[in-house]
Amino acid sequence: MKKLAMFDVDYTLTSKETMIEFYKFMLKRNIKYIKNVPATTKASLLYLVKDRNLKLFKESFMSFIQGITEEEMDQIVQEFYEKRIKNILYKDGIEMLKQLKYEGYDVYLISASPEFYLKTLYEIKEVDMIIGTRYKVDNGIYTSRIVGENCKGQEKVIRLKSYLESNGIEVDYKNSFMFSDSLSDLPLLRLAGKSFLINFKNGKGKDSYSGIGILNWK
Repeated sequence: MKKLAMFDVDYTLTSKETMIEFYKFMLKRNIKYIKNVPATTKASLLYLVKDRNLKLFKESFMSFIQGITEEEMDQIVQEFYEKRIKNILYKDGIEMLKQLKYEGYDVYLISASPEFYLKTLYEIKEVDMIIGTRYKVDNGIYTSRIVGENCKGQEKVIRLKSYLESNGIEVDYKNSFMFSDSLSDLPLLRLAGKSFLINFKNGKGKDSYSGIGILNWK
C-alpha cells in the first residue's frame, strides 16, 4: 500500500494566494487585462457580502483567461512559475516535501487553485501528482468555466479517491501525511493519520482540529 504526503498549496507551500498572483502577473505582462478589473472586483465583492457560491466567484474572477490558446497558456504558466511561484514557496514546506519523498512517501499536491498553472509544480521533481480545479478548454481555447466542482473541502477527497481508484492505487491513510493552512481541508486532514495546520493562528473552535499538529513555515 502507498503512503501519501499530501499538501495544500496556497498559504501551505506558498506565502501568497496564487490566483491573485496569477492575475497580477497577467496584468503586468499585458496591460490589456486591466479591462477585467471591474469583473474581478465585482466577483470579489459579491462573494464577500452576498453570493458565497465559490464556483461562480472563481469563474467570474478568472474571466481574463478566456480566449487564450492552450499553446499560449503553456508558455504563460511556465513564465509565471519561473518569475513568481518559485519566489513565494516556503522553504520549510519544500524541505518537508522532499524529506517525505526521500522516506518513501508519494507526494500529492491537492488544491482549489487552477490546475492549469499548478501543473508547473511538477518542476519540483519529488511531486508525483497534482490535483486542482479544472477549467474547460473548447477547441484548444480556454474558457473560465470550471469543469465539475471547485476542488475544495470534501471535493478534494472525492477527486483524490477517484484518481486512486481509477489507477488501482491502495493507500495506507493511517500512516499518510496531510498539510494545510485551513480548516476547510478538515476532510483531508481527518483522512490522514498525521495531519498538520501550517501557520495557523485561529484559536477558535479548537475541538474541530483536536489531534492536528501546528507547524510554522517560512
